[in-house]
Amino acid sequence: ARNKAIAEAYVHSYAVLIGEAVLEMENDSIKIAFIRRAIDPIVFYPDSSGYFYVYDFDGTNIAHARQKDLQDQDLWDYQDTRGTYVIRELSARAQSGGGYVEYWWIKPGETGERKKLGYVEPIPNTSYFIGSGVYLE
Repeated sequence: ARNKAIAEAYVHSYAVLIGEAVLEMENDSIKIAFIRRAIDPIVFYPDSSGYFYVYDFDGTNIAHARQKDLQDQDLWDYQDTRGTYVIRELSARAQSGGGYVEYWWIKPGETGERKKLGYVEPIPNTSYFIGSGVYLE
């Protein structure tokens, strides 16, 4: 429960910060470069398993602090091992103002999917959303 509160506070803070910062930026490539730099060094939770990811509402990964290979990939059709369209669900939740989605994801540094509770919010002044999550035991 404590990690959920941390995820909400961090995601909200970064959504607001990025939304304000991009107002001064001229184009998408500058915005994306900034977002990648902004989220890259951030880790949280006692085990450092907390990190940020950013997608556009159409399911393309804009930035990922841990899985760089996902950047620029269209993950709209990605399904976890239980059949959930993870990015579609996260995008829909973000577009409705933000909230939680439960899904399965590979925890960085491990193999095999683990249950995860993702928290997402739209980034103001963009067509992107930012999220983080809590791996559930």
